[in-house]
Amino acid sequence: MRRKKIVVATSGASGVNLGLKALKLLPDEVEKHFIITQNAEVVFEKEPNTTFHKNENIASSISSGSFGIDAMIIAPCSMNTLAKIACGIADNLVTRCASVMIKEHKKLILAPREMPFSAIALENMHKLSTLGVIIAPPVMAYYSNQQTLDEMENFIIGKWFDLLGIENNLYKRWE
Repeated sequence: MRRKKIVVATSGASGVNLGLKALKLLPDEVEKHFIITQNAEVVFEKEPNTTFHKNENIASSISSGSFGIDAMIIAPCSMNTLAKIACGIADNLVTRCASVMIKEHKKLILAPREMPFSAIALENMHKLSTLGVIIAPPVMAYYSNQQTLDEMENFIIGKWFDLLGIENNLYKRWE
């Protein structure tokens, strides 16, 4: 059975830790690819089964539909990245991969990080949603009684993993 291939990308500087944590929590049996934009660069430890890609390398293997990425999550997703994807601008690896996900009808999750959302951002989200893109901002629910920031992050990441079809016990589920 082919190993699932997932791209995690981060854009913008606010909330980068959430994207990194999602990458780290992906199961080892997943082939992980990671893109970080220049505005979100930080120092990393090498993760198992993870290939790091420079955002400027638009010719990277993951920019091709034939490479076979199964899903992509952009967490956090800046309003700039959201707008580019909504307009079909593929001028870097993050937006190119997102464009391929839409073209190939693959699962694409965007986690926009700013609030309140402007009317323009909401219009872009609506447009992408009608194309099958999942808009899943980092919003927590209160039924799972998170007490710490770590538990809140686990809830959000657990919900994203649910959308990706990845089994997890990162949060207390509704009973």
